Amino acid sequence: MDVTVVGSVALDTVETPLGKNEEGLGGAATFFSLAASNYVPVHLVAVVGEDFPAEHVELLKSKGVNLDGLETLPGNTFRWAGRYHDDMNMRDTLDTQLNVFEQFHPKLPEAAQKSRYLFLANIHPALQLEVLEQSKASFKGLDTMNLWIDSALDDLKKVLSNVDALIINDSEVMELTGERNLLKGARAIEAMGPKTVVIKKGEHGCLLVQGKNVFVTPAFVLPEVVDPTGAGDSFAGGFMGHIAQQDATDFNTLKQAVVHGTAVASFTCEKFGPDRVAEIDPNDIANRFRAFRDLVAF
Repeated sequence: MDVTVVGSVALDTVETPLGKNEEGLGGAATFFSLAASNYVPVHLVAVVGEDFPAEHVELLKSKGVNLDGLETLPGNTFRWAGRYHDDMNMRDTLDTQLNVFEQFHPKLPEAAQKSRYLFLANIHPALQLEVLEQSKASFKGLDTMNLWIDSALDDLKKVLSNVDALIINDSEVMELTGERNLLKGARAIEAMGPKTVVIKKGEHGCLLVQGKNVFVTPAFVLPEVVDPTGAGDSFAGGFMGHIAQQDATDFNTLKQAVVHGTAVASFTCEKFGPDRVAEIDPNDIANRFRAFRDLVAF
């Protein structure tokens, strides 16, 4: 099996209490691809500018990511800058430059269209609808954010009615559904279309809901968090990568996928940008999966 991801590839400038990463590789589709490539072949669909460094392209290729869907347009690559507080659950966006990303209309190559598994990373819901029209995927995952809940809710609801799984954080659940109880919020989201809801709670772990089935897991405990940027996208890559590898979406497989996503996300936090997640291999993930199992066993 393989998986297609459609989203952003960017250059990020990130400050945390432990340092600064100037114009490093970033973007939701980047983190997703590097994570998921440990499980199955990945088709990345995104856009960059003529200034996008060649070494980043080579890194993605070295991980086996198919870049036939990575379009290069005249102009500059999407840039984002942010600063994390001492509490790294909090951050401030300092600058956003859409650049060529503002002109992005995803074009899926034939192989990407045929992927059985599709992940719609965090882009405007209208663009996600364009992707759904092109894809032949039988299992479709979705990410979104509060900006689209506030500004593009009608389009977002159309997307939700056509996907199988939503990965969302706890505050976005409350904003989308009006429910402060996350289980009630998950049920409300299921009524919108997705039959699987994964709610990320940052350092407090994750909640998986599918019908009457509920699974709760903590986050993996790290001695130090260097940079949490991209952890949620890496989680999605581990989650979708595992189910594509197993070619199954039963609840037991989804539970394992949540733990795989948690394991991969924990690696991402250990270095700036995608540096750490780009270093790992399936053996590293398997070892951390076992460590996580030991952590929660009683």
